Amino acid sequence: MCRNIFLKNISNTFTTFQTFTTFVPHDYYQLLGVSKSASADEVKAAFRKLAHQYHPDKPGGNAEKFKEINAAYQVLGDAEKRQKYDQFGSAAFENGGNGGSPFGGYDFSGFQQGGGVDLGEMFGDMFGFGGNRQRRGADVRVDAELSFKDAAFGVERAFTLTRTLSCERCGGTGGEPGGKMKTCDECAGKGVKVHMQRTILGNIQTKSACGPCHGDGEIPEKKCTTCSSTGLDRAQKTLTVEIPAGVEDGATLRVRGEGEATRGGQPGDLHIRIHVEPDRRFEREGDTLFSQEKIGFTQAALGAKIDAQTLDGTVELTIPPGTQGGTQFRLRGKGIGGRRGRGDQIVTVEVVTPTKLSKEQRKLLEELDLKE
Repeated sequence: MCRNIFLKNISNTFTTFQTFTTFVPHDYYQLLGVSKSASADEVKAAFRKLAHQYHPDKPGGNAEKFKEINAAYQVLGDAEKRQKYDQFGSAAFENGGNGGSPFGGYDFSGFQQGGGVDLGEMFGDMFGFGGNRQRRGADVRVDAELSFKDAAFGVERAFTLTRTLSCERCGGTGGEPGGKMKTCDECAGKGVKVHMQRTILGNIQTKSACGPCHGDGEIPEKKCTTCSSTGLDRAQKTLTVEIPAGVEDGATLRVRGEGEATRGGQPGDLHIRIHVEPDRRFEREGDTLFSQEKIGFTQAALGAKIDAQTLDGTVELTIPPGTQGGTQFRLRGKGIGGRRGRGDQIVTVEVVTPTKLSKEQRKLLEELDLKE
């Protein structure tokens, strides 16, 4: 009886608390651009189209938008989760939701003896003091300037970065090599510290990573002389990255695990922003190159062999008799490189009309009296 009254009071208090906190529910159907009656195949097709459009590795990609549509598909693409979503909405899956609570998916049933409530996990994602989230180092971003040709064929580039790395001397343990580890006295080997806070919801018990042991539960008997037991070291490192053929201006390449290191977690990633210098001779559309070559009136009328500019140098191009201005010729395999090989190059010929003629040349043309 008393417990039910207490639960009711907590629920009422939390409802009041919600008026001061902004919860923005997501319409997963709207995010994917499908109706509520859409079939599983329609949901899957819509997700694939949006994922291709917003993937952060693609030019014009949007990491936040990609994350949202991925979360939507994880729910609507699963029959059981979709049924729960239709019943409870996005609150059943966001912020650690349990799929059935009217309070945004939070469960108020886990009360501790002694008057405290263990809400460390319940509010961990909301306020940032959850103790179970995997630690991850910061990402590193650099720029790479490429020539048009290097972008077309691919190239290796070396980047010298000063960043936080795992200490080489201690291997990230924080202790002298060969030394022993001991249980952390601060957290008794648990790796977390428990805090009791008095709030409008009553006494709330929260957990946070132990500072002295960095959440490991043990500390070295002798500190590493290089990193002073942090397990990390600031150092310079040269990294060689293979930039693939066909990369476009504005694209971002991601090299996993080459960002900032962190103690007891995964390192961040290296993001390389590509800047491609234009080439006045060529225009690019995907893996196809476009170029122009000028020919004279006589060459167009009688036919000729000319030198056409390509990324590989000049190649001989045969102009048949009677070629008109604007005629296009395809040079296969002379375009941009990629996973499936090289694309083609389209050469458009422009017939140049002479602006200065000698008297003899003018007389000959008049005698020919060429007409359409």
